[in-house]
Amino acid sequence: MSDYIKIIKNGLWNNNQALVVLLGLCPLLAVTNNIVNAIGLGLATTFVLVSSNITVSIFRHQISKEVRIPIFVLLIASFVTIVELLMQSYFYDLYLVLGIFVPLIVTNCAILGRAEAFASKNTWGKSAIDGLMMGVGFSIVLIVLGAMRELIGSGTLFDQSALLLGGDLGNTLNVTVFKNYQGTLLATLPPGAFIGLGLIVAMKNRYDLRRVELQKN
Repeated sequence: MSDYIKIIKNGLWNNNQALVVLLGLCPLLAVTNNIVNAIGLGLATTFVLVSSNITVSIFRHQISKEVRIPIFVLLIASFVTIVELLMQSYFYDLYLVLGIFVPLIVTNCAILGRAEAFASKNTWGKSAIDGLMMGVGFSIVLIVLGAMRELIGSGTLFDQSALLLGGDLGNTLNVTVFKNYQGTLLATLPPGAFIGLGLIVAMKNRYDLRRVELQKN
């Protein structure tokens, strides 16, 4: 049980791929101009992480070390294709908004890194939890950054949620926090994403340092 707790803590905090390892930053910075986009990409990435981790773990003894990386990439690409087809079938408008960043999940170093560093060396159960926690940790950063940028940029939360939940239910979630708000353009542009991510990383590092100081005292 302690192994699983360690895996959960690593995925959500200690080894968070976006805040500690700093992998997968291209889609993280590009699509997090609102919460809905962040949730969509986070769910897609988590699905690919879990699926690829489980598959790599199951067949780890049959995969030759000499060709493991190309095979890992092929497996990841297969699951990304499944995600693309599902989004095209059920969330087509959201798929259009996310654009190229859905197929670019294949090149996300965090996914390939977990397949190589963890799934290829552990059981499928642990690999599934690792993929899930890494995906959830990555998604949380996406959502927090998306919420910050949307709130500062347009004064709303869950705008365009109809893309994810449909018109009737999605429209009820749209919240206008600041009425008659003109918005801050910087928050919606790439520089705003860099600033926001830097603040999140700084807050995490500050919290970790503070926790270490308290443990010493």
